Amino acid sequence: MRTFKVLRTQAFRFVAIYLALFAVSTTALIAFVYWNTALALDRETDETIRAEVTGLVEQYQRLGMPGLTDVVIRRSVRGGQGLYLLASPDRRVIVGNLDSWPQVAQTVEGFVEFTFERNIGGVPDLRNARGQIFVLAQGFLLLVARDVQERRELTELFSTTLPWSLAMMIVMGLAGGVLISRNFLARLDAITRTSRQIMAGDFSQRVPVRGSGDEFDDLSGHLNRMLDRIELLLHGIREVSDNVAHDLRSPLNRLRNRLELAATRAAPNLEIRRDIEAAVQETDRLIGTFNALLLIAQAESGSVRESMSDIDLAEIVGDVCDLYGPAAEEKGIGFSVHADGRGVSTHGVRNLISQALANLIDNAIKYTPKGGHISVSLEETEGAPALVVADDGPGIPAEDRGRVTERFVRLESSRHLPGTGLGLSLVSAVAQLHGAELILKDNAPGLRAILQFQRTHAVSEPAGKVANRAKATH
Repeated sequence: MRTFKVLRTQAFRFVAIYLALFAVSTTALIAFVYWNTALALDRETDETIRAEVTGLVEQYQRLGMPGLTDVVIRRSVRGGQGLYLLASPDRRVIVGNLDSWPQVAQTVEGFVEFTFERNIGGVPDLRNARGQIFVLAQGFLLLVARDVQERRELTELFSTTLPWSLAMMIVMGLAGGVLISRNFLARLDAITRTSRQIMAGDFSQRVPVRGSGDEFDDLSGHLNRMLDRIELLLHGIREVSDNVAHDLRSPLNRLRNRLELAATRAAPNLEIRRDIEAAVQETDRLIGTFNALLLIAQAESGSVRESMSDIDLAEIVGDVCDLYGPAAEEKGIGFSVHADGRGVSTHGVRNLISQALANLIDNAIKYTPKGGHISVSLEETEGAPALVVADDGPGIPAEDRGRVTERFVRLESSRHLPGTGLGLSLVSAVAQLHGAELILKDNAPGLRAILQFQRTHAVSEPAGKVANRAKATH
């Protein structure tokens, strides 16, 4: 899987493109040089043959056949690459260093090409030659040629080795591209891992710097300085919001207590007592809002990460459902619980996960009409546990599911019901802290809210008091 990831990196694409351009340009350059070199050597060979033919014809014109025969004999015994043959009109050999008149193939330039045998170390060797034929008086034939076997072997060697050389160059280039891409990907993976940890709320993480002074170190240094600045700003904002929340929560609690005291002192039939009780309810909602904001701030900041431990989700389901079951029964709503008796465990903060599940159940009770049904279950798929709350209420339209987890967002149809619009925001923050995901689906009818955790492990026995529990009340 990682190999395919390496092949998709930009570094590998750059190497592959450069390698393709380099291979094409190198092939074109070598072919051009070879073609020009071969053309020059052929031209030199042809000029040599023409010059020898011209010289021998002049000898024939001056000295006649006997003089030409002597010259051909002298040149034939020299050896080398020169080939000479003087033959009768019926092509019988008179003198020369060829045993017989060869089978020649005419070329467009007036030259002929043929093969001949030459003994090298007592072993006959078939070789290639290129030459020119001149017809003398009375039909005698003069053949002057050059041995071009080395040229042919060079051509064959070039045509054979060039493809293999290109193949080796491509293979080695791709291997180098993979190595470069793996190093490139390793540096990017380090940045990606750090980014994920920071997005999960751990703002203390920093991008590692190798000290090589390359562009990745420069990028890492700039990112780390930016993260330092962001962490400083977030710390300041968090301190302000925490102080405001704490400072306001205490006066609100004192105000609530005084209102309750005033309500007890007022006569039961007085209208002022009803106003005081309404003020107490509004104060409770304000305190609940501040508590929710503090919990969201804790979850998003990751400040409670050090207090994480292995917790039994079945036990959490049992405790929360024991608290909210009577509320659903009082409203006339069916309430069933299904928890796996194996006691599925996850790593997290117990009170935050409990609060998230409580918010989901509270929303279900709030929006499910009388006579409806709510199901709370602990499910596990391939080691990945999930807390599921399903109801048959009005549900959430598909186009609104993406924004209901934002703070203070409430759908228009729910404005007549009490609430602050922070319930699903808290669930989303808790999910992000634990590397989980909040999934909202249609329950046809109603809403199916799933708090999907990452793959974990199962303990042998449930730690809590809920084991293979199925409860239904109406």
